[in-house]
Amino acid sequence: MKGPSKTTEINTKIKLKKGDLVQVISGSDKTKTGEVIAIIHKTSKVIVKGINLKVKHKKPQQEGETGEIIKFEAPIHTSNVMLFSEQNNIASRSSVIINDKGQKIRKLKKTGELIK
Repeated sequence: MKGPSKTTEINTKIKLKKGDLVQVISGSDKTKTGEVIAIIHKTSKVIVKGINLKVKHKKPQQEGETGEIIKFEAPIHTSNVMLFSEQNNIASRSSVIINDKGQKIRKLKKTGELIK
């Protein structure tokens, strides 16, 4: 009998892009804002600059080398972040509209602000 696979793939569309300004809506970093550095599509997670910081203690590998403490941003699930408007200081969902040239543009639902 075959058991469940170890890596579960989630096929949900991520509506965020690299460089977007987002606000954390749940967890220990709630209400903090930051820029999306990377997107992990396979697990539906994003890495946000300065948010969800973790500490890793690295042992020295060679003699004479010193150990170090490394701080890095850990991934956050996309359901825990929302697009953020700096102009109106509010987090919002987004929708897609088509302009007169036929290009798709993202728009914040609460404010109507267009996102690049």
